Amino acid sequence: MGIRVVKLLIGLALYGAGCAIMVRAGIGLDPWTVFAQGVSRQTGIGIGWITNILGLLILLLWIPLRQKPGIGTVANILLVGTSMQATLAIVPDAHVFLWQLAVFIGGMVLVAIASGLYIGANFGPGPRDGLMTGINSRFGWPIWMSRLVVEATVLLAGWLLGGTIGLGTVLFAAGIGPLVHRTLPLFDRRRHAKTVRNADLAPTR
Repeated sequence: MGIRVVKLLIGLALYGAGCAIMVRAGIGLDPWTVFAQGVSRQTGIGIGWITNILGLLILLLWIPLRQKPGIGTVANILLVGTSMQATLAIVPDAHVFLWQLAVFIGGMVLVAIASGLYIGANFGPGPRDGLMTGINSRFGWPIWMSRLVVEATVLLAGWLLGGTIGLGTVLFAAGIGPLVHRTLPLFDRRRHAKTVRNADLAPTR
């Protein structure tokens, strides 16, 4: 139990740090971070704090979907955005394209390692993943369809609000699933990596 809690907390903190590093790369982001960035730019509230607030609001959507949060769900809401905000305070923006690309890939790899840690801790899904699995169980939509509809919606909304879409968005969509497929077995020997692939749930927090 103690080791699992440590894995959960370290994983969530690293996830936020990885997201912050990708923000500093400036070449595009995953859909949920694009949305958080767009809201941040419109409100003036830090993107990390917006990430926490969005997590809490998304958790409210679990009620009609009859989903039950776990310890990991609550920790996710509290830690990911906080770690993200702290990392943004110390990591500078990247400006040269090759450096931006390297920074983004480094952030994405860190997110994959973090995902292996917090998923491997088995304390429940993050609020965004739980939203998609809730839609699946409540309405019978395949998880891939739930994910596609939800993430396409938040990506479009985030872009309209001023969030950054670019090469990084494409790289994340193509790369995060295979990376987590590699990292998850390192931290959860009981779970084969094909679980993530078959569930169409490369993590979204």
